[in-house]
Amino acid sequence: MSRTPHPPHHEPDAPRDLVGIGIGPFNLSLAALAHPLTELDTVFYDQRPTFDWHPGLLIEGATIQVPFLADLVTLADPTSPWSFLNYLKTRERLFPFYFAERFHIQRAEYDAYCRWVSENLPGLRFGHQIDAVRWNPERDLFEVDHTQLDTDGEAEALGRTYTRNIVLGIGTEPYVPDPLKPLVDAPAVPVIHAADYLTHRDTIRAADHVTVIGSGQSGAEIFLDLLRARPAGHEKLHWLGRTEAFAPMEYSKLGLEHFTPDYTRYFHALTESVRDRLVTTQWQLHKGIDTDTIAAIHDELYRRTLHGGWPDAVLTPGVRVRTAGRIATTKIELHLEHIQQNTRTRLTTDAVVLATGYRERPLDRILAGLDPYLRRDSRERPRVDEQFRLVLDPSVTGTAYVQNAERHTHGNGTPDLGLAAWRSATILNSLTGKEPYPLPTRTAFTTFGLENRPHIPPARQPQTLTPLIEAR
Repeated sequence: MSRTPHPPHHEPDAPRDLVGIGIGPFNLSLAALAHPLTELDTVFYDQRPTFDWHPGLLIEGATIQVPFLADLVTLADPTSPWSFLNYLKTRERLFPFYFAERFHIQRAEYDAYCRWVSENLPGLRFGHQIDAVRWNPERDLFEVDHTQLDTDGEAEALGRTYTRNIVLGIGTEPYVPDPLKPLVDAPAVPVIHAADYLTHRDTIRAADHVTVIGSGQSGAEIFLDLLRARPAGHEKLHWLGRTEAFAPMEYSKLGLEHFTPDYTRYFHALTESVRDRLVTTQWQLHKGIDTDTIAAIHDELYRRTLHGGWPDAVLTPGVRVRTAGRIATTKIELHLEHIQQNTRTRLTTDAVVLATGYRERPLDRILAGLDPYLRRDSRERPRVDEQFRLVLDPSVTGTAYVQNAERHTHGNGTPDLGLAAWRSATILNSLTGKEPYPLPTRTAFTTFGLENRPHIPPARQPQTLTPLIEAR
């Protein structure tokens, strides 16, 4: 892989065509697809020293919930050198992967693949904290102020980059419910978010009784990991969730069409109130548990009944935590309420893992300098158009794109890795005013609305072959 800067010569004061803020999988996808577009002058910043992707959840054997084709580039450009298959080829692992017959790869392998891209792709600047983004009307450019950090994370140098366009890919952050925030903030109390599970796994495993809160995929994987590490008959585990059941994720073929560009466009065209209602009702599309993990948990529990007795593990859905507090310095008391029964109880435990998910990082801080230009919806959220552009005042001639910050306008497919390459290609097509990445006009068999008849692409005509004439 070439490490030559892209473009090869950039004048220090010259404006960039695009500045990316944040280097997670989505902006990494955008940078990879922008790389061959030599007319674009791009740079991407991230305050972390290197790329990492949910390091606390890279549990042995845990897989990502999308096929390996949902890498950074393939669904927009299968010929890209930044594909997962090319990563395997450069590592001389293509044949082992072929024989492994894995459609869903392990999380740790996806992380390693993204690291490979980030280490070889030019135009990425880690160790740079973004301090402010402003619109400069005199220069018709965005100003991006940043601080370069040293290896210890301390400020080393200040800088400013001018750019015609920006793209925000600052991602999500762990969500902690209000009743549990005081416990997480107290360092001596073993209450952690799932995002930090591997860092604290030894401490959590050593606790006498452990409670896992959260009925999604992360909660299931952590419960299974703890269960396998504890002796039969002495598990001392509780698994609690707010949902009505430890439910499987919707993974039927037609159900998955909710993660297509067709559905994304349909969702965006709905009214704001309908979109808000749909986001809350479609939780099983992305917050359920994959059936293999459910089966593995049941198998492990069943195995522990073979010699009589039941495992000391309690799995209770439909429960919310009302309040929580410490007993002395070593135990935690959770005040629980069963939603359907309308009953309450208390649970004493020695450690808590919060598999309570992630929330989009608010854009208000990073966009404070653009606030006068932002157009918002009825709930004061930034408006985002179909091409992932923030709706700004017409006086702003530059464009601000967002990635994984538009669930309220584009639906539950927003954080889905399977839409990463398509969204990146959409942004680059919009940015260049051309079509460097031709995109399909139809991607689902389902027709999601009544306004228009579904587009039926014409059948491909077989190429006419010239008959071979035997030479005389």
